[in-house]
Amino acid sequence: MGTSHRSHKVADRIKVVVAQLLETKIKDPRLGFVTVTDARVTGDLQNASIFYTVLGDEDERAATAAALESAKGVIRSAVGKDLGTRITPSLEFILDGLPESAKALDSLLERVHLLDAEVAKARENAKPVVEDPYKVPRIPSDAHDQGHRNNNDEE
Repeated sequence: MGTSHRSHKVADRIKVVVAQLLETKIKDPRLGFVTVTDARVTGDLQNASIFYTVLGDEDERAATAAALESAKGVIRSAVGKDLGTRITPSLEFILDGLPESAKALDSLLERVHLLDAEVAKARENAKPVVEDPYKVPRIPSDAHDQGHRNNNDEE
């Protein structure tokens, strides 16, 4: 079952509001360099998942997660005021795994390029086993005719 147009609009608005709040209002020193990457809202607009990334190491990610968790109430009330809906969705902050996936993909692509270079180097001095591997060998007409006559003689 697909999500509605309204839930997409609400999710987009939540994403913008949360990003603005983190940039201007939330002054927690534990908050690192945060980027809100996505927001998803359930069809009944009761729950919102906010995906974010943090520039830095694992300690900075943990500190940012703690800061977001402690500021969740302030963020939720600001989202509720901005949306103007009957129900303010509960918020859940989820660390986006996109940067790690991108790093893994980059390392795989680098390995593929190295293997391609090895194959290209091996191919430089390679010679084919036969002149034209797709050429079908021709049977001389004498041998073909003799084999055909021998089959007739046996009958």
